[in-house]
Amino acid sequence: MNLPNSLTLARIFLIPLLVVVLLTKFEGAVIFGIGKELVGAAIFAVAALTDWLDGYLARRRQQVTTFGQLMDPLADKLLIMAALLSLVQMELAPAWMVAIILGRELGVTVLRSVAFSRGVTISASPLGKIKMMSQVIAILLLILGREYLQQFFILGQIALWVVVVTALVSAADYYRRFLQVGSHPQVTDFESARRRTTEKKPPGVEPAADDQRRKVASQM
Repeated sequence: MNLPNSLTLARIFLIPLLVVVLLTKFEGAVIFGIGKELVGAAIFAVAALTDWLDGYLARRRQQVTTFGQLMDPLADKLLIMAALLSLVQMELAPAWMVAIILGRELGVTVLRSVAFSRGVTISASPLGKIKMMSQVIAILLLILGREYLQQFFILGQIALWVVVVTALVSAADYYRRFLQVGSHPQVTDFESARRRTTEKKPPGVEPAADDQRRKVASQM
């Protein structure tokens, strides 16, 4: 288990702690003399920091693994989902806005999974990165704005609107690129090659589908 993967797992373990801190009614709303909103914001900030740090270390140390590629986006989605649902329970975020954001996450995940099953990877869009950054800022401001500066809450609401808009626009962009992938003639060739390889593969012959998949992915 390398350091980037350990940070990813640490982010997952911080998620239930974040939910407990935000939703549990502590006496006086303080934890060890510190307001629970401040503690919750600190936990979320540390978890969000590990999202950037694990990717940076994996690339710098050349420790990119299949485990990290699968678990890192899953950890991100679980963290954001837990934080947003907690904000709804705390009446700090409208449920319909959170439903749109989470629905977008589910839809994009399905599209990317279907495309991957066809041998093509749909890369993350710049809008998706803007959305992620807006989500982190919005969540932090909304948590802190409950008991501290009212301006934080107002800025958090504005950031949440930015998240909703970028979520819808980026979802449309993913769908457009998914349609391009589906209509690409070599994707059909890949499906045919994979079926032929699955049905019968001569001994000692490498699957042609793998070469075809790499060829399609490099041209998208």
